[in-house]
Amino acid sequence: MLIDPGVVAAFCLAALIISLVPGPDLLFITATGLASGPRAGVLAAVGMSAGLAVHTVAAALGLGTLFQAFPTAFHVLRVVGACYLVYLAVSSFRAAARADGLDPAHAAAERRSSARRVFGRALLTNLANPKVIAFYLAFFPQFIDPARGSVTAQFFLFGALFIVVGLCVDASAGLLAGRLADFVRGRPSVQRWMHRVSGTIFAALAVRLATDSR
Repeated sequence: MLIDPGVVAAFCLAALIISLVPGPDLLFITATGLASGPRAGVLAAVGMSAGLAVHTVAAALGLGTLFQAFPTAFHVLRVVGACYLVYLAVSSFRAAARADGLDPAHAAAERRSSARRVFGRALLTNLANPKVIAFYLAFFPQFIDPARGSVTAQFFLFGALFIVVGLCVDASAGLLAGRLADFVRGRPSVQRWMHRVSGTIFAALAVRLATDSR
């Protein structure tokens, strides 16, 4: 399999532009960084990338065709993902309500505990969004050339490139959001505001995932 370097460059540029657009993954990572600090923001980016790796394998092996044949499965998974985002939103709002009562040491311990869970949260959030596979099936074929060898192998290659580009953007966003959070975290009122922003983002993502049937 020999891929045209020009095609690879065009794909990476397109992937970079897509990754820079504030979509669900980037918003989730930013919200996590604001709520729990830079380490959690980066871990959220890694968790999202792990989810994308699973989606890449699923799409390459034909799970997208299964969703087309059984649209009910697609919608059930979409609703499950929305419910999980609602849970994260409620958790953020509850953390905002507790912000006034936490001493600095307790708050730091809580953020470290959250960081240990954030990878799993990001992974589950990404896996519960079946629209990622639909996007892959619409986007990748524009760059795949059957004349250059195995379509499946090309799909995996472009999937890996997409994950690498996305991880660079997402990890940077999570790190910056976390640094901002650490910089202004000295007062409970600011901490409460950041949790509320995170909860609002999670809630908005849940509504978007539940109502967007395209």
